Amino acid sequence: MITALAGGVGAARLLRGLVRAVPADEVTAIVNTGDDTLLHGLLICPDLDTVTYTLAGMHDDERGWGLAGETWAAMEALERLGGESWFRLGDRDLATHLYRTQRLSQGASLSVITREITGALGVGARLLPMTDDPVRTRVTLVEGPEVGFQEYFVRRRHAVAVRSVRFDGADRCRAAPGVIDAITSARTVIVCPSNPVVSIGPLLAVPGIADALRERRQTVIAVSPIIAGAALKGPADRLMAELGQEPSVVGVARAYADIAGTLVVDDADAGLCDQVEATGVRCLVTSTVMQTAGDAQRLSTTILDASGRPVSDGPGR
Repeated sequence: MITALAGGVGAARLLRGLVRAVPADEVTAIVNTGDDTLLHGLLICPDLDTVTYTLAGMHDDERGWGLAGETWAAMEALERLGGESWFRLGDRDLATHLYRTQRLSQGASLSVITREITGALGVGARLLPMTDDPVRTRVTLVEGPEVGFQEYFVRRRHAVAVRSVRFDGADRCRAAPGVIDAITSARTVIVCPSNPVVSIGPLLAVPGIADALRERRQTVIAVSPIIAGAALKGPADRLMAELGQEPSVVGVARAYADIAGTLVVDDADAGLCDQVEATGVRCLVTSTVMQTAGDAQRLSTTILDASGRPVSDGPGR
């Protein structure tokens, strides 16, 4: 079994390649739920839905979120009524949130509901929320208050400076059923190219997850979301800098040094391999840009091939 720690779009793209490289039922993804938000009385799980829609072949790759071929009648009607529409929910996407919220009201856990949704949409991989308990990423702005993650990311378009980030509820939650076992029993654990601060950070804050990774650090392979000092998508580079971390593959290596034995970096950062390895993390250099499903499959194959090599082999140049 292959287990992946997953955030949003970058993780979804890698997982799309992973299920082409190995049978889908051999893949388990533990997905961040710190981004979840309550809006219009509905529980919205952006990262879970992005991964689900991508693996179901339904994701809108051009827009970068939501469902392909979406319609917007509900949002247009809401706007006419003067309701909040800054967080865009397409009509078919809305059905997912309606179903999830209904099932929660009936006493089902988020893990069970996720299994029901992925099964209905034909997703072969197993998706696990990091926890069934509410954990919410909270962002304190340099010039402003503490806000929820979606307020920062969507409403303010992540264009404001950040002073600090915390994961409300993480100290009180428990890992969802199957999460710790998925880490300890996997042949390989992959940390997807997701934002280290707000996508992987919440996962590591769930009690037991970071400890389970440390126990098998040598066989954990992380993929850097930073290429040549910048994030391909989203605010990972700016967030790292604002929080005092170096926005480079070296900064990513430092962030993951205690949980991952190997960091995969893009060819553009080959010159930083020695600095990455100075953090105690093996450096594997390859092309990490995933413009197509074929690119993602090739990267997945490279990662899986590398997982069979001892960490003491040295840099993978």
